[in-house]
Amino acid sequence: MRALERALAALYRLTEGLALLLGLFILLVILAQVVGRFVGFVVPSALELAGFATAGLVFLGLAPTLRAGGHVRVQLLWERLPPRGRARVERLSLGLGLLAALYAAWALWAKMGESLRFGDLAPGLLPLPLWIPLGVVAFGASVFALALLEALLKAFRGGR
Repeated sequence: MRALERALAALYRLTEGLALLLGLFILLVILAQVVGRFVGFVVPSALELAGFATAGLVFLGLAPTLRAGGHVRVQLLWERLPPRGRARVERLSLGLGLLAALYAAWALWAKMGESLRFGDLAPGLLPLPLWIPLGVVAFGASVFALALLEALLKAFRGGR
C-alpha cells in the first residue's frame, strides 16, 4: 500500500510540476507579446496559446490542489453538521465529484481521439494540432479523478 501511495504522490508532483511549467509558458508568451509590440514583432496566436496553456494549468493543478486541501468547501454548513453527518457529506461530495471527474475525463479523451482522427487544428495563425491541448486537459482530469478516488477511499477508512 505504501508503494501505491508513493506512486500517487509522485504522479501528483508531476502534474504540479507540469502546471508550473505551463504557468511559466503563459508568462513568457504574454511577455514576448508585450515586448514584441514595442519592437514591431508579433507572436503568432499568443492569446490562443496562453488560453490552451491556462486550461492545461487548471486541469493539471486539480489533483495536487485536492491533495493539499485547497479546494473550496462550504465551511458554514460543514461546521454545523455533527461528526457523523460530516463523514456522510464528505463521502457523498467526493463520490459525486468522482463521477463528474470520470465523465469529464472520458469525454475529454474521446474529444482528443476525435481531434486526432480528423486532424483538427487551432483556427489561429499557428496551426497547432488540437489533440495536444486536449490531451493535457484529459490527462489532468484523469489524475484528478484518481485523486478523488483516493480521497473517497480514505474517507471510507475514516481519514480526511
